[in-house]
Amino acid sequence: MGEIFSPGKLMLTSEYFAIDGALVLAVPTRLGQEFSFEEKEDEKYLIFWEAYHQNELWLKVVIDYKNWQILETNIPTSAGFILKTLKNVQSLSIIKFKSNLTYNLKTNLQFPADYGLGSSSTLMNNLAEWAEIDAFYLNKISLGGSGYDIAVAKEKSAVLYQSVPEIKYEKADFSPSFKNELIFIHLNQKQDSREGINFYKSKNKSQKLVDEFSDLTRNIFLCDELENFSDLMLIHEQKISDFLEIPTVKTRFFADCPVFVKSLGAWGGDFVMSSKFEGFKDYFWGKGFHTIFDYSDLIY
Repeated sequence: MGEIFSPGKLMLTSEYFAIDGALVLAVPTRLGQEFSFEEKEDEKYLIFWEAYHQNELWLKVVIDYKNWQILETNIPTSAGFILKTLKNVQSLSIIKFKSNLTYNLKTNLQFPADYGLGSSSTLMNNLAEWAEIDAFYLNKISLGGSGYDIAVAKEKSAVLYQSVPEIKYEKADFSPSFKNELIFIHLNQKQDSREGINFYKSKNKSQKLVDEFSDLTRNIFLCDELENFSDLMLIHEQKISDFLEIPTVKTRFFADCPVFVKSLGAWGGDFVMSSKFEGFKDYFWGKGFHTIFDYSDLIY
């Protein structure tokens, strides 16, 4: 049995503007998704798919890939997505689902699904690595999105990423001297990123504004002082708030917080980033947010 692992991700800059080519800084998380596979010849043309969340089985699917039919499942909607994705794998791969093999495929998501760390992107990258196909293209035809999360999963590294006019990225050594002062807080809910993206796309934007976020990303990446980093994060957050006409997460939940609080990814859920201050754990706990990670505990 073979095994593949892809780390999750957190998007530190440019959020929605990544779609229009703004430079993104994204980092990998220690938690990710495992993928194990076993193939045997028996002329049955079957796929036995098992998906686990934190080692607990949640989805089982049996697929006849000769006719691409679902034979058994416990969650039809999720099984339909797996069927579609595996058909895409077959269309791109020269080695998978081409002969009379039975495939036993298992996934294990190491983090809660509502963390928003990339349950789909880690799956796409694992399948692409297994099938020896282009992870970016598999993601494009199966899910869509800017693809920054695929770059993080593929490289297992922080990346500086742009998707327009074409995908280009580089591995980035992002390890600021003040990283031990940074924290990540979960907002107790999962934000629908597709809904947020559709709202963003409905609004008019200028290339000048896209370029401003690229400049912010470069400055944030090069920053070597927490005070300057905090100021840049506040500027970044306010710019997106003004554009979306949505209050910042700090305004909504943490108006009396003495340090910056920045949304990560789609606004309204998942994780936010902040920095330590005296009594910070009691502060966030008192607001009802009990999941707090130090930088080194969460970031790969």
